[in-house]
Amino acid sequence: MTGSTTTLTAERADLLETLAAHRHFLRFAVQGLTDEQARQRPTTSELTLGGLLKHVAHQEAGWVRFVLEGPEAIATPTDEAGFEKWAEEFRLLPDETLAGVLAEYEEIARRTDELVRTLPDLDASHPLPEAPWFQPGAVRSARRVFLHIVAETAQHAGHADILRESIDGQKTMG
Repeated sequence: MTGSTTTLTAERADLLETLAAHRHFLRFAVQGLTDEQARQRPTTSELTLGGLLKHVAHQEAGWVRFVLEGPEAIATPTDEAGFEKWAEEFRLLPDETLAGVLAEYEEIARRTDELVRTLPDLDASHPLPEAPWFQPGAVRSARRVFLHIVAETAQHAGHADILRESIDGQKTMG
């Protein structure tokens, strides 16, 4: 579905710039942390910094697969095992490192950015898979998917900022 030429319109440049800005805020929130700190739950929430970063990376990768492959690319949990696998996405597991998750996120971001630059048509769309959180019959264009990735990254960068401030007082801004 991707082409070999760059079609960097103003819209695509805006998408890339916005993605880069929010990814920066998310990465800034984890800079200098140890793996142990990245696993801490400093608030009453289940969220951890390592888990948030991992979740954002995996969601971005999944939505890019959706743009390229359609609804089959999005795994919708339907049973206990599926929901447990989804919950693991929010945790930095003992065999995972923050550096490893950051490297994976960097590669995912690179692939997303390349797709934003080269996808022939941002209006290309697919139906969403059947899930309780999607309206029946809903479709998403590639443009809408990229906007969703921006929103997801921005929302979780804000969560990460609160978690980081709770750990050691570091703030992304201010």
